[in-house]
Amino acid sequence: MKKKYFGTDGIRGTVNIGNINGEKFFKFGLAAGTYFKNLKKKKQVAIIAKDTRLSGYTLEPALVSGLASAGMHIFTLGPLPTNGLAMLTKKMKANLGIMITASHNPFHDNGLKLFGPNGMKLSDKIEKKIENLIDTKTVNQLSEPKSLGRVKRLEDGNERYINILKNNFPADFSLRGMRIVLDCANGAGYKSAPKILTELGAKVFSIGIKPNGLNINYNCGSTFPEIVKRYVKKFKADLGISLDGDADRVIMCDEKAQIVDGDQIIAMIAKRWKRKKILKGGVIGTLMTNYGLEKFFSREKIKFKRSKVGDRYVKEMMKKYNFNLGGEQSGHIILGKFATTGDGLLVALETLFALRKGKLASEIFKVYKSVPQKLLNIKVKDKKIINSLKCKKAIKLANGLIKNKGRLLVRASGTEPKIRIMCESFNLSLMIKCINIVKKTIH
Repeated sequence: MKKKYFGTDGIRGTVNIGNINGEKFFKFGLAAGTYFKNLKKKKQVAIIAKDTRLSGYTLEPALVSGLASAGMHIFTLGPLPTNGLAMLTKKMKANLGIMITASHNPFHDNGLKLFGPNGMKLSDKIEKKIENLIDTKTVNQLSEPKSLGRVKRLEDGNERYINILKNNFPADFSLRGMRIVLDCANGAGYKSAPKILTELGAKVFSIGIKPNGLNINYNCGSTFPEIVKRYVKKFKADLGISLDGDADRVIMCDEKAQIVDGDQIIAMIAKRWKRKKILKGGVIGTLMTNYGLEKFFSREKIKFKRSKVGDRYVKEMMKKYNFNLGGEQSGHIILGKFATTGDGLLVALETLFALRKGKLASEIFKVYKSVPQKLLNIKVKDKKIINSLKCKKAIKLANGLIKNKGRLLVRASGTEPKIRIMCESFNLSLMIKCINIVKKTIH
């Protein structure tokens, strides 16, 4: 089912180029509002949050106008983590939640993620139906003047989100005595993340909390973990927490300034949850999940399955198999016991809960040995190059070489104009050779 506007994680692109502009966002809002209005539920409500990109000021009003024109009533929340929006969509019994964000991308990109009334990202089927409405004549979707939606700003979105997070843990949960470095990537978590950690009693050294519209993800956040590593050393912290632009990802750093990726975090939580008899079913990873983690789960007799890349696909598979833990190496981790989508702050709190009795981060994360992995991202004009005969032959040749010695994955990014080549093996020279074989056919 080929989609025109939606990728693996909503709609995303460069602002004022292609689909990311005010005119299109009006149509996105009108189409999404029309789809949910046609479900004929009594109350037609949408809630909107965003990250800190400058373009949010132009895209949000256009989106609001489209939704209101379709007859939806709207609450705007301002900057709020993506899972905060998902949680509040469900809590407020809204028909629709929309997050204006380009996640870990640079400031010049933006986009949106859509959530249904259950707080879940929309299925491919629903996204396709909304796409059909986007391309329908605007006049056919406009409400009568008396049926237009109303718009209201809610100033307490972050406080509501923080309260939901706190309620997932015992009332006596305390971080007193802990020293934490927190990098908010100058993004959506810059208010809620420092606030909740401070309220729980931690000594918090915050960076990336001064967004100016242009510095989101710039040399900071989960895609640039070197900065949190440096500050953990400087402040002799117990843990470093690095979020991305919409705070749905987290990468960590232990007290020895060793970076801890999403696979390592998932391994720690899975082992702990199994011991506590909290783990339900097993764990969902993706095609990018480290082979070493798969082997660890096999040894621990924990069921493991791979989904397509994208936390939406992870969640869909978690639901299908009734598993309550899943995620990606990039730090998108879904704690199905508490959330419907990735939440960097929630995962950080779950980790801190495991550390609260004086344990060391380096010890609780010492769970499995990763198979060395290399990832090469190649910027391309047309991602269809991956389907060329030359590229397919190279992939087949490389797969033949790496067989039984590692793993190769070549895929088109769902969010950026890039081809991603991932290879993992303990044989480093073989890994580089396989990557280069494929790389030569991509330009």
